[in-house]
Amino acid sequence: MRNLISGKSVVGQAVACALLLTAMSGLQSVHAHEYSALIDAKKYAEVETAVAAKLAIEPNNADALVGNIDLILVGDNVKRFDDAAKMAEQCITHNPKNSECHEALGNVLGSKAEKGDMMDAVGSLGTIRDAFKTAIALDPANYNAAMSLTSFYLEVPGLMGGSTSSAKKLIRTTEKSNPEVAKLLQAKFDLYDEEFVKASAGALAVNTDNNTTLVKLQRDLLVEIGLTLNREKQFADAERVLLAVVQRHPDSAPAYLGLGRSLLEQGKPQDALLSLEKSLQINATAAVHYRLGQTWQVLGDNKKAVASFEQALAFMPPLSAKSREDVEDQLKALKNPGFGSK
Repeated sequence: MRNLISGKSVVGQAVACALLLTAMSGLQSVHAHEYSALIDAKKYAEVETAVAAKLAIEPNNADALVGNIDLILVGDNVKRFDDAAKMAEQCITHNPKNSECHEALGNVLGSKAEKGDMMDAVGSLGTIRDAFKTAIALDPANYNAAMSLTSFYLEVPGLMGGSTSSAKKLIRTTEKSNPEVAKLLQAKFDLYDEEFVKASAGALAVNTDNNTTLVKLQRDLLVEIGLTLNREKQFADAERVLLAVVQRHPDSAPAYLGLGRSLLEQGKPQDALLSLEKSLQINATAAVHYRLGQTWQVLGDNKKAVASFEQALAFMPPLSAKSREDVEDQLKALKNPGFGSK
């Protein structure tokens, strides 16, 4: 198990937690509101129009406010995160017993923390935790909030509200109401504990019974496990997990992206190319273009590699600073064959 440490590293761990919570915020709220289907179908313009029309008549309508927040978070519209936070607070003020309003606040603040100032991120941790706790207290069946709270307890240092014992207690409590969700929370715990085989086996064994909420939670946790295995350089295991995801969820762009990397790292560039192109078709991102650039390099097509890398640099939201630096180095080498040689 990872050790909690003090000093500046604690702050870094807190921000890492915010990163994890941001991944959860990409989900819509646990109970489908009237705009969920449109958001799932990526009909964002229709959602924006419908939400605006509803709020014009009912400015404090919980479904419309949460739908608007979901739209902002799914689009990773950083400039509107402050607006989203105000919407969440408005939703809570006028609908204090609505679980989704509180969950939305936790999601928004998690996203703001990841994108904003480090100390601001630390300052918001208590509010994020309490938002998810309140969401669960109001609706024990709000399993997205339960997953997010579990992530919080596992990733945040103890002095800032994290607690593995609280995570275990939440798992036990959830088991009484929904054993299958509890299995997913336990798999999340196993992933934190670096018990990767146990985590993937546990998540795959969950009986979703075509429950939309369980299906999404299982999908996203399996993707997280697969991407973690990639980072740990356990590429064959990552391939196994992510292949299971795309077989069950052929519309999962992150799964195809992660699968593309695991295949490329195992010396299977042609298979990687197919997976990455599928990810690109579903949802074009800077990360997909970056991995495509690497794949075209391995395949020996430098022209396509340059085109992919240039798209990766131009795409928004942007690559991480580390990936951007690597892309710039690769472009220099591709355009100037003598670059880097002695």
